[in-house]
Amino acid sequence: MRIGRQDAPYTAISTSDATSITVRGRDLCREIIGRMDFTSYFWLLVTGADPTPVQKRMADAVLAAIAEHGLVPSVVAARMTFAAAPEAFHGAVAAGLLGCGSVVLGSAEVAGRFLAEVVERGDAGAVVRALRAERRAIPGFGHPQHSGGDPRADLLLAMADGEGVSGAHVAALRAVEAVLPDAIGRSLPINVNGAIPAVMLDAGFPLPALKGISLLARTASLIAHLNEESVRPIGFILSGKAAEAISYDGRGG
Repeated sequence: MRIGRQDAPYTAISTSDATSITVRGRDLCREIIGRMDFTSYFWLLVTGADPTPVQKRMADAVLAAIAEHGLVPSVVAARMTFAAAPEAFHGAVAAGLLGCGSVVLGSAEVAGRFLAEVVERGDAGAVVRALRAERRAIPGFGHPQHSGGDPRADLLLAMADGEGVSGAHVAALRAVEAVLPDAIGRSLPINVNGAIPAVMLDAGFPLPALKGISLLARTASLIAHLNEESVRPIGFILSGKAAEAISYDGRGG
């Protein structure tokens, strides 16, 4: 069954033969391995072009900002999975990534599409009011712990300003921040998942690949947590604490 238009059977990412491997037009062994840092290679893989020095610095900063934030749901899922199946390290990493969605971790993608709409329409207030009419949250704003301001977001935005990267998407983010008190009756801090798409889109990173930033960064953190789980296990402690915290009430649905 044909789904969608598929009449261009080509890829521009990689090919290989008996003696060489080519990635984005570069010889992997002669031009990339040992010559290109991983962040630059990631940018090249996704976009097909080398990052500028500023793009690389922003990508480095964003990857570091989103990699680790303690025992968040993705980490808990991974560590509990590893406790139950210590032979499946890859499965535990996958368990941590599968929950990358609109509320946690994957919310940078949602915020990116929201900011792109604000840029396109040129009216932050109208976009915010439309979300509120549907009783939807404002992507990229608010944080359960950093209620006074997400320090990661503040730093990324300051870096973007200092590097001269801040453009239409950072402006849209700040425009939304400014209209929130009138639109919803209170102010909300910009969180890291609002800052990431704003600075990365303004730096030239493609919108469809935004979720990949969070996936790549959090994979590094999950590997660290699973390595620790193998020598200092807490997976079953987490499971036990969950059982202690939830009471049975006998209700269905």
